Amino acid sequence: MGMVDAVDATRPTRPFDRVLVANRGEIAVRVIRTLRRLGIRSIAVFSDADADAPHVRLADDSVRIGPAAAAESYLDPARIIAAARESGAEAIHPGYGFLSEHAGFAEACRTAGIVFIGPGVQALEIMGDKIRAKLHVEASGVPTVPGIADPSLDDTALAAAGESVGYPLLVKPSAGGGGKGMQIARDARELAAAIPAARRVARAAFGDDTLLLERLIERPRHIEVQVLADDFGDVIHLGERECSLQRRHQKVIEEAPSPLLDAATRARIGQAACDAARSVDYRGAGTVEFLVSDAAPGDFFFIEMNTRLQVEHPVTELVTGVDLVEQQLRVAAGQPLSLRQGDVHLAGHAIEARLYAESPERGFLPSTGELLVWREPAGAGVRVDGGIRSRQQITADYDPMLAKVIAYGADRAEAISRLDAALADTVVLGIDTNLGFLRRLLAEPAVQRGDLDTGLIDRMPEPEADAAPPEVLAAAATVRSAEAIVAARADGAHAWLTARDWRLGATAADGADADATDADGPDAVATDADGALWLHTPSGIWRVPAADRRAALDARLAMIERGGLADPELRAPMPGTVTAVLVADGDTVAPGDAVVAIEAMKMEHRVTAAIAGVVRLSIAVGQQVARDQAVARVEPHHEASGTTDAADAASPRAARAAAHPTAHHQE
Repeated sequence: MGMVDAVDATRPTRPFDRVLVANRGEIAVRVIRTLRRLGIRSIAVFSDADADAPHVRLADDSVRIGPAAAAESYLDPARIIAAARESGAEAIHPGYGFLSEHAGFAEACRTAGIVFIGPGVQALEIMGDKIRAKLHVEASGVPTVPGIADPSLDDTALAAAGESVGYPLLVKPSAGGGGKGMQIARDARELAAAIPAARRVARAAFGDDTLLLERLIERPRHIEVQVLADDFGDVIHLGERECSLQRRHQKVIEEAPSPLLDAATRARIGQAACDAARSVDYRGAGTVEFLVSDAAPGDFFFIEMNTRLQVEHPVTELVTGVDLVEQQLRVAAGQPLSLRQGDVHLAGHAIEARLYAESPERGFLPSTGELLVWREPAGAGVRVDGGIRSRQQITADYDPMLAKVIAYGADRAEAISRLDAALADTVVLGIDTNLGFLRRLLAEPAVQRGDLDTGLIDRMPEPEADAAPPEVLAAAATVRSAEAIVAARADGAHAWLTARDWRLGATAADGADADATDADGPDAVATDADGALWLHTPSGIWRVPAADRRAALDARLAMIERGGLADPELRAPMPGTVTAVLVADGDTVAPGDAVVAIEAMKMEHRVTAAIAGVVRLSIAVGQQVARDQAVARVEPHHEASGTTDAADAASPRAARAAAHPTAHHQE
């Protein structure tokens, strides 16, 4: 799948000689690929956690910028500027996330005489503040959602003003993005709790706790329009993307074009997006996001403008044939757009799935650990934007998105079919991912029909952990029996850790033909540090734990001793930082009461009590915690022992519900 170079043959082929990419992971890899195609020397930056990452390997040069913590590396403007100077870079491409929408960073680049590949400071400042952006585009005639955008209001005044807008309301950090900190309030009680919660997240994540309220439009479609603009006043759009498949305001699957819009509505919403961009003298690639009524597609409302490349930009590239990174580079170099609106034609259909390191059956908590085996899918119409490799450590330092799997087809049905096949062929062993969830989502009848809205995923049944089927357990037993033979012959305890594309009946030890295998057996296996076996099979990816009967018996005896009550220890669902302690030591709590908030991988999770009792804290704000570390203990009331409620609290579903993610991811 290639993108046509929609440029004039007479203009310069190389807008810059050296460009530094101030990002990591899949977006850094994706930008570097275009730089290489254009003959531009690429400079990667890396933290200590990324010293041997794929984007560093792919780049022509690289510069270390600090330790693993993002605040001391990728989020430090001074370190990025210093790296650009050290490497002789003429320009910096920020990708998305990190410093991509940081007006201060753009200004620092200008002061240093380095080109910031993005819009001007004015656009970043206006569109980076949701309140200011809404007021600004309203003045340009762009329709907006009813709400309250007054930064002078305190919590009480904001709640009172919200009553005049009417419920349900969406509470949003003004300086934020990616759904981080967003809260839904359906009545005054929920609003009173949502406002301080949103302020806390906004203050920690963005250094700005200003909030705005918007009327929540039920069953909305989230549709965004890609725009391009140059320094000469030309602004065009490249059609829309449907981004309605979201979970907690985070996009999961995106596609282009939207199955909802007709040509006339596409032209109107595209014009509104261009008007919004033109109002701030926009330059480069940007995205204007709208809420569109599912019942009345002609009614659409401006949400915000993302002044950067979007995660989902590949679907637009595939249906238009335009390399958006190249367009960013050329505009930043002062070249005019070679495209006119009449040159833009949408052909076929493209759909993208975001592959996350997370555990859907554990409330979509991020997953960390060693990525033992990574194998990209291939096939007609399949594109993978990834920045990971086998043997890489997936940590809690950064966003949990691993890669994007994108499929193109002549029509929507073919694109969906190709994406599903590609996901089935994607191999990720060693960490939990949302691969299975993505395939179930694609198979939903409403998704197949294109009957989408932003609440569809939330209405789906809560993901449950599936037990490995008999054929997988049998395959695991066969693998473990062979493992001892392989390890003995190889004289290495880690032979299976490095096995790739292993097939049942064709081990590395016997040298058998890999094609002469059981077609239903695993085609890749690996053993993790806990001795669990990971298998990729036609029915999915499975983790078969090592047998530990003693541990299972001890856990069962402990529950009996507690009279069937849930574990009184409240444990961190993932490694992270304690951002809030919501009760005092010695307080009495009820089931469901939030006790501690923990943040990692750009998510905040509330650890809640599963039983009633007196809480005893064992952590403090700012403390780093490991997964499953005890953060508090609830000493149960004696009368709770043996009750039906207590038994219910001990159920797996109640245990999963004890951690509540509030927001996550890049966008």
